Amino acid sequence: MQFQFANQGLAWSDAYFLAQGLLNTVRLAAAATLVGTLAGIVLGWLRTVSVTVRIATAPFIDILRSVPMIIQLILANSLLSILGFGASPFWFGTVALGAWMSAVTAEVVRAGLLSVPAQYRRSARSLGMNGYQELLYISMPLAFRTALAPWIGLVLSLIKDSALAGVVGYIEYMRSTQILITRTHETWLLLMGAGLFYFLICYPVSRYSRHLERKVRV
Repeated sequence: MQFQFANQGLAWSDAYFLAQGLLNTVRLAAAATLVGTLAGIVLGWLRTVSVTVRIATAPFIDILRSVPMIIQLILANSLLSILGFGASPFWFGTVALGAWMSAVTAEVVRAGLLSVPAQYRRSARSLGMNGYQELLYISMPLAFRTALAPWIGLVLSLIKDSALAGVVGYIEYMRSTQILITRTHETWLLLMGAGLFYFLICYPVSRYSRHLERKVRV
């Protein structure tokens, strides 16, 4: 006797399921980018002005930059489950991806601030600016020019890495695609659609970043 798996094919309800996954991906990427960028700016500045902070946060930075994201997600999820801490997959993914974003953004911000010539800062002080005024009006605008392109690259990486959040139970676009592939066996069609989705998100961001780079160079 031979057994055959029924191919149910795609239905209109699957489009709604994919749309939910699309919105979940955008929500997760946007939240993680916002949290990680804000935390990374503060952390990068502190690592620039304080040797103690730089030494204390070095393990955090090195671990998050070196360990693959999927391993971080699985280990952190397992650890929190063992400790009895419950969190929704969205918030867990936001914190995990945001932590990685903060670590890599901190290094970009630190490099951008260190690229500002020392004579510019000394000139600002000679004009009567205090430390925060010099940071706000001199160092940060100049560091922004240096850090913009690397930061955009990090955002694009985070958008694509959001597909890994499915391992902790979050139904983002790639996970919803995998579920439909398992049910319908429409592998090529669904994977091509997923690739097109990520391209349509990442390409405009990349193009707009080039426009911003040209503007800040003026």
